[in-house]
Amino acid sequence: MITRVKELFNDSSKDLKKLQKQVSQVNKLESKYEKFSDEELRGMKDHFIELLGQGKALEDISIDAFAVVREAAKRVLGLRHYDVQLIGGFVLNEGASPR
Repeated sequence: MITRVKELFNDSSKDLKKLQKQVSQVNKLESKYEKFSDEELRGMKDHFIELLGQGKALEDISIDAFAVVREAAKRVLGLRHYDVQLIGGFVLNEGASPR
């Protein structure tokens, strides 16, 4: 799978390292958001909107947003996103189109 990701980035290890770092940061937040109540988790949407309204960019909130979505999926669907799925999400979030 990593080989396929490398192909998407023309073997750019810099891009891949950035993605791996982002996924690592999401993983570190997992225990934080597991402790949130369902209501607190729902409230994160309003928090993100507020941050964007204060001038933050999507890139500034993406790590927390991905961690919140992962936790919501675990609770609602009973499924946890794999790291490679997060990588795909980050790639799409940065504007790349799927092949």
